Amino acid sequence: MKKIVALLMIVSVLASCEEDVSFNTPAFQGLKDNVFWRSQNYTAYTTMDGDLFIEGGLGAEKVSLKLPSTTPQTYILGVNEVATASYSNIFPSETPQFTTGTNLGNGQVVITNFDVENKTISGTFKFTAVNVSEGDNEKPEIQFTEGVFYKVPYTSKVNF
Repeated sequence: MKKIVALLMIVSVLASCEEDVSFNTPAFQGLKDNVFWRSQNYTAYTTMDGDLFIEGGLGAEKVSLKLPSTTPQTYILGVNEVATASYSNIFPSETPQFTTGTNLGNGQVVITNFDVENKTISGTFKFTAVNVSEGDNEKPEIQFTEGVFYKVPYTSKVNF
């Protein structure tokens, strides 16, 4: 009898276990200066010039990746103005602006999937952006590592 009760208790304990899995789809996240950063809003769009922007925002913070096309490949940052990454925080207004560009910063953005049918874009990014605010030398650069954008909704041809 004790064995049956023990067996029933074990079965009930195992039966009550459940997997509560939550998915983060779509996503735009990474490590900002080694601290986890996940955007609350995200978008991807192309301009009339053909530039692709992939953006993620968390409150007043914004990360923007500018690329020359939607073609899945690796884009190198810090070489020219064609492919750039930037970080800004509009609150407070004295917060410095960080960017990559011609001989500024470094990094890469890899587009792994551009889904034309579902209008989403996925890939990875990492970059070190330089403080371009004049007179602000307190924080010379900001670093994003292990960045991922996954199934971010895409809109074509947005006018500015």
